[in-house]
Amino acid sequence: MLDDSNLSSLMLDLESDRVERKASLSDRDRIRQAICAYANDLPNSGAPGYIFIGANDDGSCASLAVDDQLLLTLAQMRDDGQIMPFPMVEVQSKTLNGCPVAVVEVHPSYNPPVRYNGRVWIRVGPRRAQATPDEERRLTEKRRAGNLPFDQHPVIGASREDLDLDYFQNKYLPAAVAPDVLAENQRSLDDQLSALHFLTRDGRPNYGAILCFGRDPIRWIPGAYIQFLRFDGSTLTDPISRQKEIRGPVPDAIPQLDEVMDANIAISSDIRNGTTEIKHADFPFVAMQQLCRNAVLHRCYESTNAPVQVYWFSDRIEIHNPGGLFGRVNPENFGQPAVTDYRNPLLAEIMKNLGFVQRFGTGIPIVRKELEKNGNPPPNFIFSDPSRVVVIVKART
Repeated sequence: MLDDSNLSSLMLDLESDRVERKASLSDRDRIRQAICAYANDLPNSGAPGYIFIGANDDGSCASLAVDDQLLLTLAQMRDDGQIMPFPMVEVQSKTLNGCPVAVVEVHPSYNPPVRYNGRVWIRVGPRRAQATPDEERRLTEKRRAGNLPFDQHPVIGASREDLDLDYFQNKYLPAAVAPDVLAENQRSLDDQLSALHFLTRDGRPNYGAILCFGRDPIRWIPGAYIQFLRFDGSTLTDPISRQKEIRGPVPDAIPQLDEVMDANIAISSDIRNGTTEIKHADFPFVAMQQLCRNAVLHRCYESTNAPVQVYWFSDRIEIHNPGGLFGRVNPENFGQPAVTDYRNPLLAEIMKNLGFVQRFGTGIPIVRKELEKNGNPPPNFIFSDPSRVVVIVKART
């Protein structure tokens, strides 16, 4: 972030197209629109944009109390799934010209167009508005492919004929793009796929597209499946009573995995006072659902052919996830609110749009809450092997 002297000058510069000022958080929609617009950087300035919370339109001080909760609220705008793909945002508390402000620095995205609730916002000079189809096309052409994560790299040898285009058009597109924008949509199918980050510049599908809309994802990503094994005992050498390989694109695989987990959960009855029947599950479904979806989302698809492995023993469930912790997440801050990072940001966007993720960064807290409520011990996360993450959930006793 710029030093305080430069930030002070920017906050007072009423002519700069890199600055917006907000007296408070009262209009969070406009703050998110501004983040989206600066991330898209339609003029291709390559410079970050700044939003000063606590400053009036004329640059004067709004005397806002800038506390930890305000800063946390602003920081969570990056991760709450309303702005996709994830913008590069930094939030700091500053005192500029004697005025307390929260400064939001937004860097240009490597992977435009960036959308807020299905709409692409841009800013050119003083104008902030929804992008036209031509402006969206310009944003798509700006992508810097060398800086993209693996799930947005092209799949060599694949073409759009390897995608289930009916599913994309009829199911995914209405979930990802605002209805009014979709109603005005005159874009070609290739333009639609490109605008939603699924085709590279040369028209090839990327790994995210193959994972979620591919007719045969295993052909291109051999480890893209879930292996479920249930053992009659507590060790890997005990007999296997049930096994299933869950294959197919992610929107098909996740419901299959939900069905398998639900079918294997045992329900016991506790009769109290001779009349009241209280039912308990050995594992809470919601907690196991969250853990399995996290495994599909956060695993490494690039350097391993290993699947996600779900091992169900007589006394516990183990989920082995290929790929260690990623980015700013480490063993000390793992599972803390607002501490998230994404190895597969396109896959995260797809899962959010399809409803498999409600809000980013809440999965592990939900797991812990559901286990406690059900009477299970807390989950045990093991990070000792840098090539995988293991979570062990013990049965309710």
